[in-house]
Amino acid sequence: MIYYTCSIASVNAADKDKYIAHAVAMWPLFKSCGATRMVEAWGVDVPKGEVTDFYRAVDAKDGEAIVFSWIGWPDKATADASWQKMQDDPAMQSVPEMPFDGGRMIFGGFKPVFLNGQDAAAGYFQGFTVAVPEANKVAYIKLAAEFWPMFQKRGALGMVETWGEDVPHGKKTDFYRATKAQHGERVVFSWIAWPDRATCDAAAQAMDVEMNGMDMSAMPFDGMRMMWGGFEPVFDSGPDA
Repeated sequence: MIYYTCSIASVNAADKDKYIAHAVAMWPLFKSCGATRMVEAWGVDVPKGEVTDFYRAVDAKDGEAIVFSWIGWPDKATADASWQKMQDDPAMQSVPEMPFDGGRMIFGGFKPVFLNGQDAAAGYFQGFTVAVPEANKVAYIKLAAEFWPMFQKRGALGMVETWGEDVPHGKKTDFYRATKAQHGERVVFSWIAWPDRATCDAAAQAMDVEMNGMDMSAMPFDGMRMMWGGFEPVFDSGPDA
């Protein structure tokens, strides 16, 4: 079953081209180790939150943009084996130096729990991450299935919800601190694919009206701790093989 390595980082806006060049150089290495797809999406509409947000998640500095990324693999075993293979690959010596602080990047391994539509032709992504009680996993998946038709009828291309499977604790930052995860909660990393930002923004306005007055207390997670943003792809290797 497909498996994802997902990450969030902050990059100096002035280094955007360097970041893209680094991604372009890394993709052949990931692919040679079995990766099926690599997507790097640059934050263009990332709000500050009251409790959590992407900026605090990676301790972003002034002038830095948020990058929302994932790598697809055929399974966890292939993903796990790739890291050592890449370290031993001489081609790594020719890859440009990372144009960002890797110590502030948050990352982990995730398994999809809900997939619908497709995201291969997306020009815009809404990215989300939140902590969900393990006991509410089924309820979370059910909620995703209920919301997908609402997004789809307003132009969404696809929706992917992934459940934290191998999410490490970090020295400076990690997904747990980013989402203020509590004991017994798992991190969820998700995205909705849209053809463009205009379609997404129009859908958001329509849904805000439709959902006005809806009782959100029954949500299977603490919505105040969810972080989200809008991202444009700056590198996409293509559809999962």
